[in-house]
Amino acid sequence: MMKSGDSMYSFALAVLAGGMAAIGISGQAQTIPSATAIPVVFEKTLDAGKTKPGEIVIAKTTQVVFLPGGQSLLSGATLIGHVVESKALVLSRTPDEAPKTSDLSVHFDKIVASGSTIPVKLSVRAIAGPVATHEASVLHYRDETDTTGTRTLIGGSEFSPIGKEIFSSTGEVVGYNRKDGIFARLVEMNSPGGDSAVHCGATGTEQSLGIFSPSACGVYGMNEASISANGSEGNGTFALVSTHQSVKLYANSSALLQVVGTGL
Repeated sequence: MMKSGDSMYSFALAVLAGGMAAIGISGQAQTIPSATAIPVVFEKTLDAGKTKPGEIVIAKTTQVVFLPGGQSLLSGATLIGHVVESKALVLSRTPDEAPKTSDLSVHFDKIVASGSTIPVKLSVRAIAGPVATHEASVLHYRDETDTTGTRTLIGGSEFSPIGKEIFSSTGEVVGYNRKDGIFARLVEMNSPGGDSAVHCGATGTEQSLGIFSPSACGVYGMNEASISANGSEGNGTFALVSTHQSVKLYANSSALLQVVGTGL
């Protein structure tokens, strides 16, 4: 009988072998520029201590990512990576003992679409649990005057579904709602949640953001987990840590990734 890990591995091999003809990289792009933002959603739950190092991680892009030269990475393209470290929380035996930590780290290796495989190294700019992801994906009606509803992106920016402009919490225009999704220049930020490893840089060009604000930085709605490394130092491995419970990266969680280099 095939185990679940084996089935995931077989699925990944099938994707690599056949590509995904309906969704993928237009123009056969072979590299993606550094700092390019890629919004994704995770396909399965990763539970620290139960998920094993080496287990395959799969995510899908949530909107088109435009690239130089008229190329694009289409919505629904597949990112394949693997678990680097997975450690459940072990409770301290005495009150004086230093707090233990649960750790879960992931490295994305490649983007696969339309028969093309592009090796990448990616950092995590922002990551959100499934509840926060859902809330940023649906309309909210604030009162009887809000007849069209409002979308609030992860990080706090807002827009009307019939409007073209994305507004910050102070009313400034920070991005645009276009036919292909949400686009904006990323702004420089430090994580407001105290993730010391996360400094989010600005971009001089518009990026694809999916459900994220241009200022989104750090962890949102993940039960006191924080980022201990976000991969921006060049190794492309991001790590979540918690001293309160074992880290869980649930299916349907989302992330805003950024390219930090190419190669495995």
